[in-house]
Amino acid sequence: MKYFNVTIMEKGKKRVETVQGNDKMAAIGLAKSKFMGVIIIKAVETSAPLEDTIGNFTKGLQKAFKGKIDVNDKISTIRQIAVMTDAGIAINDTLIDVAKSTMNPQLKEMYNVISNDINAGKNLSDSFEQFTEEFGHVAVAMTKLGERTGNISGAYHTLADMLENLRNNTAKFKKAIRAPMITLTAMGIAFTILIMVVVPKFKEIFDKFKTELPLPTRILLALEHGLSNYGLYIIAAIFVGVYSLLHFYKSSKDFKYLIDKILIHPRFYLINKVVFLSTMYTYTLVFGELIRAGIPVSEALDTSVGMVTNSAMKVKLEAVNANIGRGMSLAESFDKTGMFENMLLQMIKAGEAGGQLDAMMVKVTEYYNMQFQDIIDNLSTYIEPIMMFFIAGLVLLMALGIFMPMWDLGKAAKG
Repeated sequence: MKYFNVTIMEKGKKRVETVQGNDKMAAIGLAKSKFMGVIIIKAVETSAPLEDTIGNFTKGLQKAFKGKIDVNDKISTIRQIAVMTDAGIAINDTLIDVAKSTMNPQLKEMYNVISNDINAGKNLSDSFEQFTEEFGHVAVAMTKLGERTGNISGAYHTLADMLENLRNNTAKFKKAIRAPMITLTAMGIAFTILIMVVVPKFKEIFDKFKTELPLPTRILLALEHGLSNYGLYIIAAIFVGVYSLLHFYKSSKDFKYLIDKILIHPRFYLINKVVFLSTMYTYTLVFGELIRAGIPVSEALDTSVGMVTNSAMKVKLEAVNANIGRGMSLAESFDKTGMFENMLLQMIKAGEAGGQLDAMMVKVTEYYNMQFQDIIDNLSTYIEPIMMFFIAGLVLLMALGIFMPMWDLGKAAKG
């Protein structure tokens, strides 16, 4: 949501009111409904008020401490709903039982809210929609599908399978990067200890030199001085910087788009492939499952795009539905994005022509999954050169920083 300063005329007097809206027209419409009988003169986009900025920051901090819902708990409750509804138990009784049995307090609260909404006459999908951020767009889509077909059980079994696939890939990726991250962290700690313990021993000797010290030595002395005198401030600054970066990434669309665009840039070694392949796998998996479940292509595309977290890729994939609305085929629309290989486009085209789009999307998903699994399985091999370069740089800096002045001192003594 953006903020707008709306200038209004009421009883011959001008005043400015700040309102929120997705765009200028939405802000003007909101101002007209909020302030009846006024004349809207203009609306100008502005930055968020200080109190709102502080409020959003505080909410983000609370949310960060609250933590995300464990995906295993979500899958367990969704699977439980599928089994109970398959046994003929009413959906309201099912939700009450799930809320009682789950140990996750956030899920317990949400299922109680959904159950109360259903008692008040609300649809299951409408009630689920308020928790889209927690459950995901695909959960809302599968709930709508279950209501439409009268088969909540089948829809939720499929939903649980999809979430399990995504969970397994995420777990595999985390496992693959765990060892390299531990190694790099250990090296960073060891280097810091050497800076704090070894360098001060040589500092007294270096202070006696009347000549200019070599650059590596000056770097070590500067690092030692900074860590010794401002260590806590540096650590605090790092934490604040990381949190601020994450906060702006989540709250600023422009900043998020910039970072997401960098992440998939061809020059961004390895990370670009991991982000691209994992995103395309998720997108095609959800789209294929929705098509196979009987959801129309247009609605399936909208739901699938909702699963895409990289905004740079999302912008391109959002154009697919618009192009279909202009009369293009699905294969042509995918081709316009520049994100699908020719082989995959031919498969999708054949699936459209033969009425087997769902089967072809399964093959496309398998292809992206195979590529992604190959990256994950060989991640250590890809990262190893970077780690070796980083470790060699630290060792070289330490060695040259300490021994180069000694060599100069030896040469001066011989002279």
